[in-house]
Amino acid sequence: MPAAGPSYPAGPYRFVDREYMIITYETDPEVIRDQLPEPLEPLERPVVHYEWIRMPDSSGFGSYTESGMVIPCTFRGEEMSFVAQMYLDDDPPIAAGREIWGFPKKYAHPKLAIVKDTLTGTLSYADQLVAMGTMGYKHESMAGNGHRTMATLSKTQVNLKLIPGVDGRPEICQLVAYNLVDITPKGSWIGPARLHLVPHVNAPVADLPVRKVIGAHHLIADLTLPYGRVIYDYNRPD
Repeated sequence: MPAAGPSYPAGPYRFVDREYMIITYETDPEVIRDQLPEPLEPLERPVVHYEWIRMPDSSGFGSYTESGMVIPCTFRGEEMSFVAQMYLDDDPPIAAGREIWGFPKKYAHPKLAIVKDTLTGTLSYADQLVAMGTMGYKHESMAGNGHRTMATLSKTQVNLKLIPGVDGRPEICQLVAYNLVDITPKGSWIGPARLHLVPHVNAPVADLPVRKVIGAHHLIADLTLPYGRVIYDYNRPD
């Protein structure tokens, strides 16, 4: 962290009108096992959530968009969501996300927009399209099912935090968990969706191939990202 002009202020961080498109799909079970760091365990069903998140008003970070992949899993019997890959277009949340929580963030160009009757998400890396997701816009309202929306947003998420020391070895190697709080849902819809992933060496989203699209969830909410907690330390496993 630069002492003069830090990249971000102290948290926690409040997000207003945070908008998600989450496309859920099945992939290959052996890929899930390969992508999950132990001691995280895969679920019986090999499911991935591919997300686009538009954040027009975030304290300390400004306005930006991100895209990434989340793998449902368990840790010591508790269901969690492992954040496997993340791509976004703003430096302060990249720096804060990696330094504080260990988010696997890289700079890229995601976009989430309404195009005619379609909610459309794209991700470009190094001037190449690597992901495109589409969802029917507001096909079925979930206004009467706040429980599902709250469960989606409040579920424990976990990151693999890797920070090397001056000798190049992983000085910090931890599983870091966090839970979003102060959640106010503003809208929630489900609908049909499609997802296309393109192989790319530096944005390997296609390493988790799409075998069957299950559906999509579009939601808008205000929420707060607090600090996290270490649930497993690979350097001190006992």
